Amino acid sequence: MVIAEIVVVPLGTGTSISNYVAKCHQVLDESGLKYQLTPMSTVVEGSLDKVLEVVRRMHEVPFIAGAQRVSTSIRIDDRRDKKLTMEGKIKAVEEKKFK
Repeated sequence: MVIAEIVVVPLGTGTSISNYVAKCHQVLDESGLKYQLTPMSTVVEGSLDKVLEVVRRMHEVPFIAGAQRVSTSIRIDDRRDKKLTMEGKIKAVEEKKFK
């Protein structure tokens, strides 16, 4: 199980990209992956193979919508010594915050 932060940015399409993000999230909805929208990116949780497959499909979304250039960034946290979840990462920080 990995957690990946994904940012898909169509270039040269104007200042607002929320329509593109919404269409990328339709791909995520269809994938069945667990994900969380943040103000600056989307975080997903799943097997490495599935996450990479879905990132590839998300990367294509702006092209399908007419963009001529797309920049996609992926940051992957792949921990193999214990189960990794989005909630677990947040909980670990919250537990230490006031110590």
